[in-house]
Amino acid sequence: MPSQARVHSIETCGTVDGPGIRYILFLAGCPLRCKYCHNCDTWKKNVGELMTVEEIIADVIKYKPYFKFSKGGITVSGGEPTLQWQVLGELFKLCKAEEIHTCLDTSGYCDLDKGEAFLPYTDLVLLDIKHIDNEKHKALTGVENHKTLAFARHLRDRNIPVWIRYVVVPGYSDDPLDIEKLCRFLKTLDNIQRVELLPYHKMGISKWQEMGLAYELEHVDPPTEDQMKRIRKIFEEYGIQTY
Repeated sequence: MPSQARVHSIETCGTVDGPGIRYILFLAGCPLRCKYCHNCDTWKKNVGELMTVEEIIADVIKYKPYFKFSKGGITVSGGEPTLQWQVLGELFKLCKAEEIHTCLDTSGYCDLDKGEAFLPYTDLVLLDIKHIDNEKHKALTGVENHKTLAFARHLRDRNIPVWIRYVVVPGYSDDPLDIEKLCRFLKTLDNIQRVELLPYHKMGISKWQEMGLAYELEHVDPPTEDQMKRIRKIFEEYGIQTY
């Protein structure tokens, strides 16, 4: 019997979550509580609809011509998709049988033994490192960063290509010393293909309000271009190109 996935939503022609045109599957459930999360409606495990893996792959296959034309594929995001690790493994295995490029968008908050279900069928990982400092990571997300950093090292050891994503939140994740520490960590990973610096934004506030949640960063403005340039310069000093 194929597993059932708890699917929050689907975007059929995404262009920013991996190469080419992507079928983006958002799975429900997340153990993190990022203060700036713009998908807080995915946190609970029981939101969305139930779909079997067979139903999902049947829908994905419809878009294979777009994938072939653009060198795209499927990206599974969330929430934190590795919570549904069995579903992820079954789905990615079927995708590889169909010669569909597979991409995982994750915070890396995953037990490494669970990763064995899906990593053999994963072509690319978009790894969101929220903060390199453990205590600041916990203050920003509600959890420690040990699992994320261990997952990053594991991806390196398995030689799975990675795009790093880092959200720049003024006053929270833009300290130059922390950025240098992050750069030193990234230099230990030889499987990184791309580093994306993402400026913090407030587009998720409405969701917080709809859910009756207090948005603690309402007083925080997005970083200015000068602030972003200063951070990019630090990465450049470590020989790391950013996008």
